[in-house]
Amino acid sequence: MPYILAWTGIFLMVGLAGVGSAVGTVMGGNASVGALKKRDDIFPYCLILSALPGTQGLYGFGAFFILQSHITPEITLLQASAIFGAGLIMGVVGLISAIQQAKIVSNGIEALGSGNDVFTNTLILGVLPELYAIIAFASCFLIGGLIPSLA
Repeated sequence: MPYILAWTGIFLMVGLAGVGSAVGTVMGGNASVGALKKRDDIFPYCLILSALPGTQGLYGFGAFFILQSHITPEITLLQASAIFGAGLIMGVVGLISAIQQAKIVSNGIEALGSGNDVFTNTLILGVLPELYAIIAFASCFLIGGLIPSLA
């Protein structure tokens, strides 16, 4: 049972963070298509802003490599619970922060399409939700370091 619990945490982590990134990049891409109809010269800015929500999926994938090495058939319930919790943290934070970040960058992309020079401001504001995904990733790293002591 602990083995399954640990892998469930890993699956949630990668899956939820990946879904958040997929939805977020689509939101940015949709806003970009509309903005590019008005101003085709802003494509590089649209590309950067649209890609920003994609990083949460990468954090989930990176945390997979940090935690999966601790999963063995002999894993204890406490160790499995730590991996499950870390996975849940990274998955939920990745999902929510990517979608919320996409809302910020989509508004910025629409403003760029309307002729407003807001790329830098949008990038700065768009990075704020990213901080929480980075904190969740760091938590996975720290939890991963504690797992051997939970045996």
